Amino acid sequence: MGCLAVLAGIGLSRKVSMDFGWWLALFTPALLLFKNKNTLSLLLVIILGLGIGLWRGCIYMQKQAVLKSLTGRNIVIEATARTDSVYSNKSQLEFTVSGVHLLEPETGPLAGTFKISGFGVPMVYRGDTVQISGKLYPMRGSNQAHIAYAKLQVMRTGGQTIEALTRKFSVGMQNSLPEPQASFALGLLVGQRTNLPADIITQLTMVGLVHIVAVSGYNLTIIVRGIQRLKIRSKYQKTVLSLALILVFLVVTGFSASIVRAAVISGLSLWAWYYGRSLRPLLLIAFAAAATGLANPFYVWSDLGWYLSFLAFFGVLIIAPLITSRLFAKLPKLLILVLIETLCAEIMTLPLIMMVFGQMSLVALLANLIIVPLVPAAMLLGALAALGGAILPQVSGWLAWPAQLLLTYMLDIIHLLAGIPSIFLHISISPTLMISLYAIVLILIFSLRRRTKTPNLTAENTLNMLK
Repeated sequence: MGCLAVLAGIGLSRKVSMDFGWWLALFTPALLLFKNKNTLSLLLVIILGLGIGLWRGCIYMQKQAVLKSLTGRNIVIEATARTDSVYSNKSQLEFTVSGVHLLEPETGPLAGTFKISGFGVPMVYRGDTVQISGKLYPMRGSNQAHIAYAKLQVMRTGGQTIEALTRKFSVGMQNSLPEPQASFALGLLVGQRTNLPADIITQLTMVGLVHIVAVSGYNLTIIVRGIQRLKIRSKYQKTVLSLALILVFLVVTGFSASIVRAAVISGLSLWAWYYGRSLRPLLLIAFAAAATGLANPFYVWSDLGWYLSFLAFFGVLIIAPLITSRLFAKLPKLLILVLIETLCAEIMTLPLIMMVFGQMSLVALLANLIIVPLVPAAMLLGALAALGGAILPQVSGWLAWPAQLLLTYMLDIIHLLAGIPSIFLHISISPTLMISLYAIVLILIFSLRRRTKTPNLTAENTLNMLK
């Protein structure tokens, strides 16, 4: 309830402002009542959560007001590139930046991430410090502002070891595999899909598989489960190695929002596994949502991906175990688990997708059942091909042929499914209908939960179901 109150406070901060200092001074004496678990304590927890959410949200509302005051004005900023640039509309270089600092007409930091399109340099790499001049306009979604037709100047190159290794890894993939297999493999491994042809992205969208080329919790699941299967007797060493690889993966992928959310849940799951604790999935989801919302309230206000992530988590971690316990006396086989988990994730995300995008794929369940179990093998073989292309380019073709075979098969299946007539429907629903559908789902969950006895998830089960 405290975590949900924090999220509610962040949402209310769009309409309500408050002085957190005075509120905390008045509320602190009431903390003495927390020693008893009763209705009053619960009420205090909710009030405290609302206050924290309002306080954090008000800070970011002030930052957003600064952005609004700059709308339509020519500005000069200095920022750090979060992604490598690609060519977009009218041959502009396009990339996203964070760590924005305003240089003109005033000086000071600006909150959020910006989408930049412009000219002036041949290439911008992730980690480069770029000076950008142009007119700023607000955006809705994961980026807070956009500057188009900007004048670009690279002030300092990234030069960090991680960025250099990432680029070498990408070059190795391009050396060892043909297109579009190379770009598809990079999408599976690190979520880099900027070089994927538009027709393949369209096909992935039509069959409900675009999530496999967007870095997500599934990538972390594969890494952590791989570590758990190593023949290392020490639980401490497994935990440290898993956490180290999660940190490296975060750095390599540029701390994207989706992977940060998955890292929070994976980290908590590893902590519980190490100490032999069980997990309440609803608490795990609520805590991760509150933590990421406090870190960046823009997620709660405008990031559709944030909502889709936690709706999918809810389906996989809460609905799927209920259905599995109801239908099977013991844990079913992998393919059946994939089918149930994919169906539950689809149930939770489909109403929001239909309201926002007005689309639905009729073969998404089948496509996920066929393709998703192959992703771990494709990631492993793709990584070997990239390392071969980076270290031993002379023999990279021999090292890459298993990856090329599997990636070609996956792309052929996707192309075949996308070619089925009328499998991609354009159906739009109203917000009222969307809320009604989620209410029906929640009623069914409560009904099923009363009839089914399901224990708390162990950390191992949580890691197995993070997709």
